[in-house]
Amino acid sequence: MEARIHKIAAGSPDDVSGLEEKIAAGVIDPRRIVAILGKTEGNGCVNDFTRGFGASALKASIARFTGEGSDVVERRVVIVMSGGTEGGLSPHWLVFEVVPGGGEVASGRKALAIGTAVTRPFAAHEVGRMAQIEATAAAVREAMLAAQIEDVSDVHYVQVKCPLLTKSRIAAAKAVGKDVATEDTLKSMAFSRGASALGVALALGEVSPAAVDDTVVCRDFGLYSNRASTSAGVELLENQILVVGNSRLWAGDQVVAHDVMQDAIDSGAVVRALCAAGLPAGYPLGTEAQERLGAVLCKAEASESGLIRGARHTMLDDSDIASSRHARSVVGGVVAGVVGSTMLFVSGGAEHQGPNGGGPIAVIARMSPN
Repeated sequence: MEARIHKIAAGSPDDVSGLEEKIAAGVIDPRRIVAILGKTEGNGCVNDFTRGFGASALKASIARFTGEGSDVVERRVVIVMSGGTEGGLSPHWLVFEVVPGGGEVASGRKALAIGTAVTRPFAAHEVGRMAQIEATAAAVREAMLAAQIEDVSDVHYVQVKCPLLTKSRIAAAKAVGKDVATEDTLKSMAFSRGASALGVALALGEVSPAAVDDTVVCRDFGLYSNRASTSAGVELLENQILVVGNSRLWAGDQVVAHDVMQDAIDSGAVVRALCAAGLPAGYPLGTEAQERLGAVLCKAEASESGLIRGARHTMLDDSDIASSRHARSVVGGVVAGVVGSTMLFVSGGAEHQGPNGGGPIAVIARMSPN
């Protein structure tokens, strides 16, 4: 198999014209699409309906070409919409395609490999708790098997789309005598992201099973995954998972690598991730390297200390704008300055995803022909 990734600009949350043009031209086979990650220009908070709007438009578009129902596409394709393109970030879609027999497997060389899985729907009282953690861990292992990734060290990025709590979901839980992790709907996004990230960490052996229980979620930030990226939304009840790594059983000329930003301005981690993916170490990236760059995916959050390298930030003191929106803008600017592009998948809210105030960064790139 060969994994292919297509980066497509979006003019609006429902703009599928770029995808449809590539399908019509034979560049993308809609039957082989396994996942789509999208950056939409909403607020990234509880009431960001651009995520569901974008997902619906993408599902309907694929269904028109394949003759499937949208419900069939929904079960077959993991669609992860991340709201918020603050600063200079550009709305876009990342379309992942798997081509059977796409090329000859190179001896001794690992190529980009991807696998997907979906958990069962979660009840409101399970969000942000062990039920979500354990189900996510099981789904990550399932996706690794689908990707034919034999060693957890070859997993470089795990994207999870997870649910959040609304007032109606909380009320339904209370009606049957269940409590929830939090009654604050905005904070429920953090609990869901955090539990999902701990599930990834559990699956990849980054944390001990004995160290994880309900009490550590969004409390003990010393527990985290260096490869998890989780995003919460109102448009689903289950966790949808995309595992991205390298495997000797896959063909193609693309690879993925990762590093970890220690704080929001850690440009060194960006450069290291680019180098690990085989791109030149020159800064900023030259034209040839930019042409080989397939995608940059990273997390962003405001540090709980209120400091960045000893200097005070005000992201957590703004009552008008969620801190995740500030963080996406800061990290997006730092990364864009290094790679020379604003078409970046920067996801806000990095609870248990890298060290507090930092986060994982992954780079997908074509290998050098030399």
